[in-house]
Amino acid sequence: MNFKKEEIIHKAFLHHKNGNVVEAEKYYRHFIEKGFLDSRVFLNYGTILQRSGNLKKAEYLQRKSIELNPNYAQAHYSLGAILIQLCNFKEAEIHTRKAIELDPNYVLAYLNLGNLLTQIGNLKEALIYTKKAIELDPNYFEAYVNCSIILHTLGELEEAEKCLRKAVEISPNFAKSHLYLGIILKHIGQFKEAEICLQKTIELSPNYARPYYILSTLKFHNDNKWQDKLFSKNILENQSKGDLVDIFFARSNILHSQRKYLESAKFLELANNYKLELNKSMPEAYLNKSKKLLIESNIKKIKNNKYNYPETIFIVGMPRSGSTLLESILSMNTNVKDLGEINIFEESFKKWEKDQKKLTLAELYFNEIIQRFKELKITTNKWLYNYQYVGIISNQIPSAKIIHCYRNPLDNILSIYRAHFTQGNSYASSIKDCAKVYLDQEEVMDKYKKNYRFKIYDLNYDLLISDPKKEIKSLISWLNWKWSDSFLSPHLNPRKVLTASTVQVRYPINTKSLGGWKNYKEILRPAMKIITKNNKYQNLIY
Repeated sequence: MNFKKEEIIHKAFLHHKNGNVVEAEKYYRHFIEKGFLDSRVFLNYGTILQRSGNLKKAEYLQRKSIELNPNYAQAHYSLGAILIQLCNFKEAEIHTRKAIELDPNYVLAYLNLGNLLTQIGNLKEALIYTKKAIELDPNYFEAYVNCSIILHTLGELEEAEKCLRKAVEISPNFAKSHLYLGIILKHIGQFKEAEICLQKTIELSPNYARPYYILSTLKFHNDNKWQDKLFSKNILENQSKGDLVDIFFARSNILHSQRKYLESAKFLELANNYKLELNKSMPEAYLNKSKKLLIESNIKKIKNNKYNYPETIFIVGMPRSGSTLLESILSMNTNVKDLGEINIFEESFKKWEKDQKKLTLAELYFNEIIQRFKELKITTNKWLYNYQYVGIISNQIPSAKIIHCYRNPLDNILSIYRAHFTQGNSYASSIKDCAKVYLDQEEVMDKYKKNYRFKIYDLNYDLLISDPKKEIKSLISWLNWKWSDSFLSPHLNPRKVLTASTVQVRYPINTKSLGGWKNYKEILRPAMKIITKNNKYQNLIY
């Protein structure tokens, strides 16, 4: 190529504009090899390499573009986007904010900053910047989708639903809008409409794995043609490991509903094995933390508390132990605010230690509740791993009551293994590690009960669903609440439910889940060997 500088740029830009990326890349590379300098060339070539996955070279090119033109907003934006992919969030934030400073109307930069802040957990600020993107471009449907994701995480489901309906209105053929709307509708109990949205997602994008999994968790099936696609061979082609996890969990769920348990177990193991390849199981983190906090609970003594805080109920135990049902029962009391599964207590505890206990832990904890929820009522805190903090809670929160949820260990372990948690609970994909964490929880709670028996109520899920009236009356009496028959109908509770039990809790209390482990005996054998080492379970019938 014996072209002049401007001729090379012109040809490169023309090819790029016309979608001929391969030719454009040749000209960009030739331009740079000739020693020519132009910030636009480095920007565009870097963008091509970013899309092909060559992030390190793309990062170098964007930095070069900024070196040539420090006030090039698009280069700062592009470098920020690459750094997000490289998980260099701190520097990514600097460059994305710089892009906005240079161009206050840069819609994509506001959206990317919102995405970045979401990833690092700064949700309230993320929402501000995402809404700014919508303000600048009211027809930017992807901004509405991103806004809905943030609102969903914040628990503002009604607002999230509005955003998604707007996204669907603007771009009816964008599959993700229908998917996320289906998920929101599932969480608020509108299962039939959720199914319609999820089936629409599959219609628009037949190989999109996630909607198959969400559909497999619903009870209503208006049209089951999607199941044929789910069990086809071609759906497995060109799927990531994460997508295969969704597909195999979905297949397992459908086969389970058809009582084909051996086939269900096969796909269940496949799904969890793939999941373990993506995220290692680390039960030691849970076990070591339990030991550490058990020791600390013996050191920290209760202080006189000058405040009269309202009752706060900590629901603790293992995931899938009936805690969501319990929270629905308790929140039938209109004076109760369910905090859900947010880790407020641990955050307050860490702040307490960092601030060298200038305020009491109770003050910090209730201040956090007021800051998030603007009111102080009776609260239920369903961060289940607070079982590790039971000693500290008992010592430091005078108004605390603790309810320990538990059930048959094999039913519990199977339910965890089948749950497909989207975050946390890393041990859940290993049957052995589920058993180890279950026993740790059991043993830790036994120790705490010896010291704080008056603070702790034992709630056996198996007894609760077998004789709900007796068990719920006993619980309400322990809480010293006034009885109401509404406690017996938690399925009528209109509250939003974001846990894996979102479907089950919308139905009247029943015993369908009792003894389900017997259908999966073979895959539970490793758990049985571990569980029966505990004296309490030596006579567990297998």
